[in-house]
Amino acid sequence: MRQSDEALTVLQPSNWKKPKGYANGMMGRGRMVLTGGLVGWDENEVFAHGFVPQVEQTLKNIVAVVETAGGGPEHIARLTWYVKSIPTYRAALGELGAVYRAVLGRHYPAMALVEVSDLVEPEALVEIEATAILPD
Repeated sequence: MRQSDEALTVLQPSNWKKPKGYANGMMGRGRMVLTGGLVGWDENEVFAHGFVPQVEQTLKNIVAVVETAGGGPEHIARLTWYVKSIPTYRAALGELGAVYRAVLGRHYPAMALVEVSDLVEPEALVEIEATAILPD
């Protein structure tokens, strides 16, 4: 069962330029949902082929975990992305925006993205951790 859709509050200093596709900070009150680092495989641990399809599957996996707790994409307060290649990420920005909106809508939580030398799963091109705050 989904909880109420009480919104998180975006924290944006008034004199800062508004970011595109992420928030500088989020605030909420309620139950926290913390995911592990999720990767772009399906429920049978079969990887999607390519960076953008893996991102899409990873985001779907995050939503599935949050929904298990009774929440939805609008409750995600933070995403931390670990990618094997920043140039691959940058080259895919147009496609990523469409995939992101298809899975998470126009909800943009606080985000960080870092390049890592490797991930535990050899086929993984991206791993994402999420923090969600579900209203009490």
